[in-house]
Amino acid sequence: MTFISLPERLVKEARKKHIDLEKELVEYLIRRLNLDPRDEIILHVELAEKYLSEGKNLVEKDTIQACEKLYKAAEEAVKALTIHFDLRTILERVRERGRWTITDLSKAVHEIANRIGEWFLDAWDHAWVLHVWGFHEAKLDSEDVKARYRAIKRMVKEARKYLRDAK
Repeated sequence: MTFISLPERLVKEARKKHIDLEKELVEYLIRRLNLDPRDEIILHVELAEKYLSEGKNLVEKDTIQACEKLYKAAEEAVKALTIHFDLRTILERVRERGRWTITDLSKAVHEIANRIGEWFLDAWDHAWVLHVWGFHEAKLDSEDVKARYRAIKRMVKEARKYLRDAK
């Protein structure tokens, strides 16, 4: 991954407004570059793997950030699989709006679960617990996070598997 530096004032203002600069920049560049769907899937899988690794490494050090990284890993896996399965209605809404919403992600999770199994919906629910109760509410400890890690890891592995199978 390549890192860029941004003006501190911009970063500070984004943090105040709870704007995830990395996420915003990635979504903007995907739209702007008009990537081939295969390249977009690869990008989302790579991001999912990056967040999964970062989340795992943070579990004992910073559970709040670990929860958010693991949630992001799940989110990226959902995006990759949404594109892989060509869930057009959802993808059209996302492209019209220029960003993903929790509604889009939730609808995608249901469609993906219908194709690959109910376990995917359960795994998403684990990710949502990490996001809400671990990140926003800061109520989870490292044991709570570890208990949900496997479900997120499976989502990411599944996205990687479908990517590999599509070659």
